[in-house]
Amino acid sequence: MDTPYDIAAALLPLVGGPANVTSVAHCMTRLRLGLADRSLVDEEALRALPAVLGIVDDDTYQIVLGPGVVARVTPEFEKLAGTGGELAGRGAELKEERRARNATPAKLLLRRIANIFVPLIPALIGCGVLAGLNGLLINMSWLPGLTPALSAVASAFLALISVFVGYNTAKEFGGTPVLGGAVAAVVVYPGVAKVTAFGVALSPGQGGVLGALTAALLGTYVEKWCRTWVPATLDVLVTPTLTVLVSGLATLYGLMYAAGEISTAIGTAANWLLATTGPFAGLILGGLFLPLVMLGLHQALIPIHTTLIQQQGYTVLLPILAMAGAGQVGAAVAVYFRLRHDTSLRTTIKSALPAGLLGIGEPLVYGVSLPLGRPFLTACAGGAAGGAFVGFFATLGDKVGATAIGPSGWALFPLLAGNRGLGTTTAIYGGGLLTGYAVGFAATYLVGLSGVMPGDASRA
Repeated sequence: MDTPYDIAAALLPLVGGPANVTSVAHCMTRLRLGLADRSLVDEEALRALPAVLGIVDDDTYQIVLGPGVVARVTPEFEKLAGTGGELAGRGAELKEERRARNATPAKLLLRRIANIFVPLIPALIGCGVLAGLNGLLINMSWLPGLTPALSAVASAFLALISVFVGYNTAKEFGGTPVLGGAVAAVVVYPGVAKVTAFGVALSPGQGGVLGALTAALLGTYVEKWCRTWVPATLDVLVTPTLTVLVSGLATLYGLMYAAGEISTAIGTAANWLLATTGPFAGLILGGLFLPLVMLGLHQALIPIHTTLIQQQGYTVLLPILAMAGAGQVGAAVAVYFRLRHDTSLRTTIKSALPAGLLGIGEPLVYGVSLPLGRPFLTACAGGAAGGAFVGFFATLGDKVGATAIGPSGWALFPLLAGNRGLGTTTAIYGGGLLTGYAVGFAATYLVGLSGVMPGDASRA
């Protein structure tokens, strides 16, 4: 088996060598490279490497290596590429130029939303798992002396998430992060209960993350406005004061109320959609989620998930969307059995399947179904079937939700919550996964591989 160094050494010359690499980073599954000249990349040779599960050409050049592998390969690649100070500076400049060329208002907005909320996901996951564990202990009447402490640990972050959203919002839009957090803290301060807006007393937390986001965004613009006219000698005193005062009052007497109404509408709409059109809504959401992820449009759902978690304790949308990964797994297994003589493709599936079962679908998408073409569509069919299954039970009043965002597949089981108890919730979600696996497999096995010859993963 190739070592991380071997993989990095094999990749570097195929992307144009050290002189062509301007930046190196990685996410959960991808090595993200800034390249000075993409025409120097030998993409055919890259795809032929056993360790490479796929290629994504976006604002950075992304090589899909899979979870775990990419984290070990990246440091070795950085050493070989020698990304030093001058190189990093040139890379930042080129990256900014490329981003400016490719940027559209919609892409920029979605990227900024992701930059605000994605850093919060690890805390949401950790607290969500603890909340689920605490609920199980309470239901089983176990360790009654420990459950209050677990409840405090699990709930504290969510109670103050608005502050973190405000901090990240100001940071993302060019303001002072701590001022964004200070303005957003108004939303969760218990004393707002003494304030009346539009003839109604406010409630701590009213407006949730949407109120915090808009409050911090307003604070950023107030801060920038102040810096255009406040003398430098008074800036340190006047600018923070006016930023907090103007934005804080606007939050209390407008933004909290408006954001509260929007948040309530989001929760009502999600519940109504599943309660009245459950199977159809599940079919559409589960079937379209893979294309949304590929286009980056799924990032627009992050604030909605977070709002539902704040309101109801869980998001009812994520378990349905997670069915897309189940369809992908079923499709990949079908490809494995049908293309018995394609050793390279079968090796890719074996290495990527465990990650797919845990909800990390990129290796299977970019390494298997998307290159083949038609299996990507049959994978979407599997996701649609799984979503319809979960949506059907929603019309019966059985809500299946997730207490955090990020994981899916089997990794979502510890984060499940609902209104019918953990056993029923787990059974429905598990049934949805099995449905997605089965339909994704059957659709791919029967119609998804016609025209694909053994050993040829290039056409469908």
